[in-house]
Amino acid sequence: MLTRLLAHPATKGLDLDAPETTALRREVVLSKPFLKAVYEEWYGLIVERLPDLKGPVLELGAGGGFMGSHVPGLVTSDVFPIPGIERVIDARHLPFDDKSLKALVMTNVLHHIPDVEQFFTEAQRTLQPGGRIVMIEPWNTPWSRYVHEKWHNEPFRPESETWSFPESGPLSGANAALPWIVFERDRKRFESEWAQLRVTESTPFMALRYLASGGVSMRSLQPGWSYGAWKRLEKLLRVEQRMAVFALLVVDRFEG
Repeated sequence: MLTRLLAHPATKGLDLDAPETTALRREVVLSKPFLKAVYEEWYGLIVERLPDLKGPVLELGAGGGFMGSHVPGLVTSDVFPIPGIERVIDARHLPFDDKSLKALVMTNVLHHIPDVEQFFTEAQRTLQPGGRIVMIEPWNTPWSRYVHEKWHNEPFRPESETWSFPESGPLSGANAALPWIVFERDRKRFESEWAQLRVTESTPFMALRYLASGGVSMRSLQPGWSYGAWKRLEKLLRVEQRMAVFALLVVDRFEG
């Protein structure tokens, strides 16, 4: 009942998989100062980790955000045509030459890819040696499991024995625990099957701020000016890792 009462009026009841919903979500992010600050922090972390190489940086699932304002020359893409997005691209079939990309970047996208093994094969093929995948993804902690069960509509299945899930729609199809499964629980398998890819950073963070923002589906729960105070509170309470809802993940591509 509380979730229904707090639902954002702009996105309430919309089809998750409609292109119009993703475009509208970008407007919601930009209209909520606290939530926009969350995205600004995410983009800052990603920019800091871009490799010093020549070549394009491709953002997957770019439709709901504004990373292009932080990365000059960013190639924005999504799985369907949306205003402001340059290319329609399926992460499992990247239309780029071998060893041509400087980086692949994304926020909250990997856990929506139903055949993530094929994406890793494509990432290994298209990234230059020294290139990187840099992403912000949901993480698995007792607190994040509670948040997903009570406040989020995405499936969260850390017990899943496989990395795949039924392919229903771009956003409705998901396993929000998939990044943790791949890069924490099954890391040895990942680095064995994709010998030129290595996880070089896995940093859980942001235990409270995203929930305090209301996300894209709920009304604003905090004013934008309070963002810094919430960030300091998380550090003071030392909850960022043990109660993390997200993780910053970096995968480097080595010459094989």
